Amino acid sequence: MPEYREKAEAIFYRSTFVGDLGIRLRDAGPGWCESVLEMAPKHMQQDGYVHAGVQATIADHTAGGAAGTLAAEGDLVLTVEYKINFLRPALGERLLCRASVLRQGKTLHVAESEVYAERDGNRKLVAKAMVTLALVPAVSR
Repeated sequence: MPEYREKAEAIFYRSTFVGDLGIRLRDAGPGWCESVLEMAPKHMQQDGYVHAGVQATIADHTAGGAAGTLAAEGDLVLTVEYKINFLRPALGERLLCRASVLRQGKTLHVAESEVYAERDGNRKLVAKAMVTLALVPAVSR
């Protein structure tokens, strides 16, 4: 359904920070979102692994995309809390993230994100996040 993807696209393409990192929307549907990031030297920390901040950003933003597919017209989704576990060092050509809304509430959505590193055609789960997002009415700035 194109309207779900359009909602996620609006979230992804309005964020210049996410765009500067190179995170792109891969696909979206009702209550879920997938993103991808082609790795570059700027994404690495001092020991050559994907920086934890990069992994946290893709997990958080993809969860926002998932929650955004369920938001009412005129509502924004804003992260109010998240917890992330880094399961192993992330190495690879790209990061893939899939987020799904676990609980859809009137004012809060809870989503789960899984971040995978892809290397030589193999994927490994490198991080998992639990993200709570508030639904707030958009206001003019």
